[in-house]
This record gives sequence, C-alpha cells and structure tokens, in this order.
Amino acid sequence: MPVESGSSAAARQAKQKRKSHSLSIRRTNSTEQERAGMQRDMLEGQDSKLPLSLRNNLLDLFGQIEREFENLYIENIELRREIETLNERLAAEGQTIDGSDLSKGPMKAKASHSTSQLSQKLKTTYKASTSKEHHPTIYTSIDKIVSSFKATTARAVCQLVREYVGHRDGIWDVSVTRTQPVVLGTASADHSAMLWSIETGKCLLKYVGHAGSVNSIKFHPTEQMALTASGDQTAHIWRYMVQLPAPQPVADISQAPCEEDVDFSDKDEADGDGEGPSESPTIRVPSTTLKSHQGVVIAADWLVGGKQVVTASWDRAANLYDVETSELVHSLTGHDQELTHCCTHPTQRLVVTSSRDTTFRLWDFRDPSIHSVNVFQGHTDTVTSAVFTVGDNVVSGSDDRTVKVWDLKNMRSPIATIRTDSAVNRISVSVNQRIIALPHDNRQVRLFDMSGVRLARLPRSNRQGHRRMVCCSAWSEENPTCNLFSCGFDRQAIGWNINIPALLQEK
Repeated sequence: MPVESGSSAAARQAKQKRKSHSLSIRRTNSTEQERAGMQRDMLEGQDSKLPLSLRNNLLDLFGQIEREFENLYIENIELRREIETLNERLAAEGQTIDGSDLSKGPMKAKASHSTSQLSQKLKTTYKASTSKEHHPTIYTSIDKIVSSFKATTARAVCQLVREYVGHRDGIWDVSVTRTQPVVLGTASADHSAMLWSIETGKCLLKYVGHAGSVNSIKFHPTEQMALTASGDQTAHIWRYMVQLPAPQPVADISQAPCEEDVDFSDKDEADGDGEGPSESPTIRVPSTTLKSHQGVVIAADWLVGGKQVVTASWDRAANLYDVETSELVHSLTGHDQELTHCCTHPTQRLVVTSSRDTTFRLWDFRDPSIHSVNVFQGHTDTVTSAVFTVGDNVVSGSDDRTVKVWDLKNMRSPIATIRTDSAVNRISVSVNQRIIALPHDNRQVRLFDMSGVRLARLPRSNRQGHRRMVCCSAWSEENPTCNLFSCGFDRQAIGWNINIPALLQEK
C-alpha cells in the first residue's frame, strides 16, 4: 500500500478546507439573504423620510460590506489553522511559529498577500457600489457623513472656553444681558440667581430674595434689571450694579485628551464645588414682587419695550403684569396642564407659552382691543419650550424627542422636524445666523439650522462638557469670546466659542 507523502497530505487537507470554506460562505450568504429580507420587512414599518428604494440600496451596500468582513474573518480562522498545522510539522525539528506573530518567516508573505487581496476586493466592491454614476444620492450622503466626522474629530468648530462654578444645586436657566456691561446670569434650584463675568468666570453678584428654586432669569432690554421666576409662586424684579474685573487669559483646554461619555462620580462632583462665591455682593430684597399665581412660576420674560412682563406657572395660566404698578393686566388661560415655558417676540407684542398638554399657544397683544390666541398641535409629549426667531418662525422642543420649526403665517403643520435620541429642554436660536441650540437630557448639546440639518455636537468628555442633564442654552453673538452658553444639573454653566463661519462651511 503506497504511503502518502507529507506534501500530498497537506494538499488534500487544504482542498478539504477550501471546500468547507466554500460551503461556509454559501451558508453565510443564504443566511444573509434571509436576514436582509427580514430587515427590509422591518424597514417598511419604520418611519423615515428616505424612499424605500434608497433604503433598500443602502441595506444592500452595507450587507456587501458585512459579507466581506465575514469572509475576512473566515480567512483569518483558516490561516490560524494552517499555522497550527505547520507548528505540528516543525515541532520535530524544534521550530515553531507563534500564531500571534506573523512578522517573521514565510508566513509574513502569506498573511500579507491574503490580507491585501481581501482588502483590495473590499475596496473595489465598495467603490463600485457607491460610484457617482450609479448611486449619486448615496455618494453624497456618505460625503456628508465623512465631513461631519471630520468636523467632530477636529474639535475646531466648537470649543469650551469657560466654566462658571459656584451654585450648590442644578442650574435651570441661563441668560445674557442685552446692555453694557455684558454679564451672564444663572438661575438655580439652590434658591439663588448669580451674575458672572463672562471673561473671567468670577461671580459678580448673588440674588437670594426667593424662598424657592429660581427657575428662570431674563434681563431688561435697556436697563440694569433682572426678572426671575421661582417655585415660591412669585416672580421678582431686582436692580443690579456690577463692575467687571480685568480679563484673564483664556486657558486652552480644547487639546485635552478626550474620553467620550466618561462620567464623574458624585464624590468627584462634590469635591469640585468648593465653598462658592461667598465674597460676592448679595441682594436680598427685590424692587418688585409679582404674585398672583397659585403654583410654581416656571418661567418669565419681558415684553418688547420692557414695560410689561409675562409669567408662566404650574397653575395652568400665564399672567401679564405692568412693571411700574405690579398690577395683573391679563390672565392667559386655556392650557389643560401645567405650563413649562414662556417667551416673548424680540420686536413685536407676541407671547408664546408651552405646556405639558403637548401644545403651545401664541398670544397676540399687538391690538389693545383684541387678544387673539392660536394653538399649535404637533407634539406627542410635553412641550418643554417654544421660542421666537427674528423672522416669522417659532421653534418648539419636546419630551417626544423632536424639535419643530413653524411658520407663523401657516400654523397647520411644521416646516421642518428634527428628530433626536433624547428629550429636548429649553432651546435657543441665534439672532444673526438662525442656528438652533438643543440641550438634551442625555448631557449633549447639538446645533441645527432652521431646515433641520445637523451642524455640530458640542464636545463632551471627562474633561469638558456637561456631566448631567443640560437644562438650557442661550446665544450671545456679540461676545467675541463666548457666543453660546449652556447650563445643567451638574451645577455649572459653560461658555462656548462657536466658529459660525466654519460651522456653516462644514454644512
């Protein structure tokens, strides 16, 4: 009986392995086809703006990529088996090849050749599948995705400039003065409001006149007066005088190592709070107290001109007050549940109120004899805020994880809808560039344009960004250092520098 040589045995084993490999690929392809069919059935039941044909094309392309990686994985398994076979054959000669080290000997060339072949095949398949002639829409979408990754990686568009630390509880609201001196205001659950130097991060003044959580702060359009709303069922108007300290050099922490989504422990957070700005001047008594609500006053704002203010409460009503007399002018009723926010138009006598009843309402005070109201319905959960833009638009955010842009001239349906992965809190819109800043429950702040195109996400890591839910954002485009501010449950406000020209160029 003839004896089989070592080379013949190796050839037969390689042939059997190739056959097994081929059967394995066929089984994989069959399974992949079944899985693709199931995925298509699932896609048909999902809500998406993409046409079904385009979604199928995308699914086919990503399926091809997945199959190529599966083939690469199978080739690697076969290569390791061949290494083990070689080790067994060379053991008698006192030589072995480490399966984890392919950098020496003839195995290097074989591994390199096998990997390069598969890599080239993957690239060729991918390029052919995404050529501009055959799939121009998909090619454009991939370009946009790559551009957004580059912008995020570079971290040159959105940079953290300053942190404002001193409150002993979460910060609900943040606002910037409209007149000189330009300062930052924060409203906190620790029953206080603070004014800060934007340039230095130093607390300039502390207001402690409320007996409950301070839920919002807004500044008078022309005078040094602040309006705060509180859980003590009142709104306060108080005057302030501050002197800005000399500016300090801005520390560049944008180059700090980024470890995405690394959380601070409660101990770390408590250790960083310190004693707070105990040396700052303190105001304890308001100039005016507005009290007609029977529940928490969640927000307040100045009407254009600064002679009247509007407040929103958990008693389901919004009240309009005269600043000089402190008298209640109108009580705006109609919401079915607690109000969450109120906002006034920058140039017209218009007010918008949002509520937990999934709606927001537009109140028109331009005609003294008629106070019309329009109801906006489009959200499926609490409307957390609704704000005006300079033009004829209103932007609303909700716990249903959507943001909608509305045209005041056509209020039946939104002109744009932004879908997010987390509840949206008090939003803000830049005056000049009309960029929407969205603070989220998931600690992120994202930027979109008015058509719903995502522009950027503010960086968040273990060294910069918010560590808890972000409650509010506010723009201040006239400030050269910080033009966007955010605040949250981590007891701090943050000043950001947004390179708007670069942001729009990336778009």
